[in-house]
Amino acid sequence: MTKTDIKNFTLEKLLDYVVELGQPKYRAEQIFNWLYNHLSFDFNEMENLPKSLRMELSQKTNVQTLNIVRKLDSPLIGTTKFLFSTKDNNEIEAVIIPEGKRTTLCLSTQVGCPLNCKFCATGLMGFTRNLTVGEIVDQYLLTAREYGKNTITNIVFMGMGEPLLNYRATIEAIENFTNELTKGLSRNRITVSTAGIPDKIRALADSGLRVKIALSLHSPFNDVRNKLMPVNKKYSIEENIEALKYYARKTRTRITFEYLMLDGINDRDEDVQGLAHLTSQLPSKINLIPFNSIAHMNPGGFAASLSPSPIERISEFADKLRAKNITVMLRNTQGNDIAAACGQLAIQKKL
Repeated sequence: MTKTDIKNFTLEKLLDYVVELGQPKYRAEQIFNWLYNHLSFDFNEMENLPKSLRMELSQKTNVQTLNIVRKLDSPLIGTTKFLFSTKDNNEIEAVIIPEGKRTTLCLSTQVGCPLNCKFCATGLMGFTRNLTVGEIVDQYLLTAREYGKNTITNIVFMGMGEPLLNYRATIEAIENFTNELTKGLSRNRITVSTAGIPDKIRALADSGLRVKIALSLHSPFNDVRNKLMPVNKKYSIEENIEALKYYARKTRTRITFEYLMLDGINDRDEDVQGLAHLTSQLPSKINLIPFNSIAHMNPGGFAASLSPSPIERISEFADKLRAKNITVMLRNTQGNDIAAACGQLAIQKKL
């Protein structure tokens, strides 16, 4: 008998499921509480459930969708990279990033990625499949078990894959994270990063979740962005800006633009002017991110030619933007010594 992955359920779907089992609806809330607050992976631990229900759940459902294969700690920063295996023997990565009082979990939504962004190691993997809701939430639940329930304060959908191309699973995972029964997580500490899928940006705005959104921009010009991010040939900067304007109006949140600093490609004076024009159109801020090496994936062609802007130029670039009254954050590289920094997550195929 094929078992059902119980973590694929939102609370609403779990309510329907327990009713199908002939149980009162409040049992769903009890199960949900054990999963998301007690971080229980064993039905036998769920002591306020009848023994008969615990036995039936054990027979009909799986409570765990991923296994931790290994952890890799950065001795320099304290970042930890987790390698998980799925039931069908795929592997994904997630990263814990401690930053003062904040500890951020960067999680994945796909095995690989179909977008082939030239600066991203995940894109060089190619694409295998979308993750399920359970596989997304288990990245949080398993790492929370390792670190302690109240340690993880923020979640960013910035790991492997494009979240908005796995829209339904991403949305339902967020619904579980932000459910009023889930303690310790809030929607204003969850960020979805996207390469830019305009119709899904609007759908996320209409979802009512009101999480933060970040556009992986990296150039204010379509011709340059086309080279860096082939998805831009389908969805232009202008189309994404219009969708983000809608998102900002609907959710009353500020948009984040992620901007990877690439030597001689997007760190020029004309890029400052272009960014200033874009960001003046909506409430926003810019995160400037140093380019992290993807040499561990042996890239070729244009990807192999990319190099980071000198730190002095990044600082000068930031100052020029600030002089135009633009909010700019300089992001430090976190975990590049263990290939856990922005753009470095990837699984090399076994030969």
